[in-house]
Amino acid sequence: MPFKLEKFVIWQLEIELANNIHLMTRSFLKAEMFLLTSQIKCAADAAALNIAEWFSGQSNPEQRKLLGYAQRSSIEVVTALYLSIKSEYITKEIFNIRYNELDNLVKKMQVFKNALNK
Repeated sequence: MPFKLEKFVIWQLEIELANNIHLMTRSFLKAEMFLLTSQIKCAADAAALNIAEWFSGQSNPEQRKLLGYAQRSSIEVVTALYLSIKSEYITKEIFNIRYNELDNLVKKMQVFKNALNK
């Protein structure tokens, strides 16, 4: 692995989550392609992309900002999961799996964000 970020657990988990979200949305109605499907995929991707940018040697204030963006994108995914289950596009089991992944990621990001504040 030539890039340091590839060893970073949060980035790995974000990539896995984004992939899982992309796979999950394959079963969504075609009518949702430019609505909920697009939004949840963009939010999941944005979280991973902000983590990648965070890892590119930014200053501490910039790193805090990028982690905040990644956290907010992750919260957008949580909201989209709620909309997905309400619309019966996903099962409660899938909801719980993705929700727990996001909860774990947001907590890990907060640990790093707190460390940058010290």
